[in-house]
Amino acid sequence: MKIGILGAGNIARKLAYTMSQLKEAECYAVASRSLENAQHFASEYGFEKAYGSYEEMLADKNVELVYIATPHSHHYSHMKLCIEAGKHVLCEKAFTVNEKQAREIFRLAKEKDVLVTEAIWTRYMPSRKIINDLLTEGIIGEVKTLTANLDYKIFDKERIIRPELAGGALLDVGVYTINFALMHFGNKIAKKHSVVHMTGTGVDGQNVITLSYEDGRMALLTSGIYGISDRQGIFYGSKGYMVVDNINDPTAVNIYDEDHELIKTVAMPEQINGYEYEIIETIDCIKKVMRECPSMTHEDTLEVMRIMDELRSEWGVRYPEEIE
Repeated sequence: MKIGILGAGNIARKLAYTMSQLKEAECYAVASRSLENAQHFASEYGFEKAYGSYEEMLADKNVELVYIATPHSHHYSHMKLCIEAGKHVLCEKAFTVNEKQAREIFRLAKEKDVLVTEAIWTRYMPSRKIINDLLTEGIIGEVKTLTANLDYKIFDKERIIRPELAGGALLDVGVYTINFALMHFGNKIAKKHSVVHMTGTGVDGQNVITLSYEDGRMALLTSGIYGISDRQGIFYGSKGYMVVDNINDPTAVNIYDEDHELIKTVAMPEQINGYEYEIIETIDCIKKVMRECPSMTHEDTLEVMRIMDELRSEWGVRYPEEIE
């Protein structure tokens, strides 16, 4: 399938490398606000076409699927451009700035009969099923609690600290901790509690979120932009505990018994870099004339956006009117 990438930043480069290794995908076109940047990108990764504007690429009838790799603040407008051009869309997280925008995107996608899905890569990875199978197996007994953390030292990046780019820890890294909880504990949440530390620019710099489930389970989630964390997800059971190494790209699951002895290690399958799963599933769904991906349904995306909207409202995090 001929894929066009909208945006030529770091995430686009990772995707381009992944696509170049897949028989299912063809590195066809890239668009940047600078033709020179697009041409350099195309040359480096073997793309056939380079465009100096997004509209030019979307006018190319050969582009079948567009990967949107621009800042959160622009996802809504860029997805609209793609959908109006009749292109299928795989959009980077966070999908939009708020739930209202996400609902409108899905409405337009249905109207234009195209597939639109969120590229939250952990949803598509084999690790998701492996972890859930271990939990179902009961290897650590009854699980009532999970914790997950994700912190990166990224406070100096413009897209992270600027409100006009929908910055903050929540939409960039906290979204992964929320998805981790929903993937493994579900979405029947009874209550949410949180604490936040704001940056001088008016976005969240670090936060702690507690999700209390209807069945009594709890998820404690932390994310931030100031330091380096161990990125672990831990499930606490009646017979032991299970540690997921790196919730953002799981490499292994270590299982401990009641005496804190390591009893089993489950390695994750070898992969190109982890982005291949979302690309392959999206292409497969398009070929099957499906309009959403099972690994990240539209309702899944809306649920995550709802949670983040509620948290931002509680924290008083407001983005400029033009991107809300």
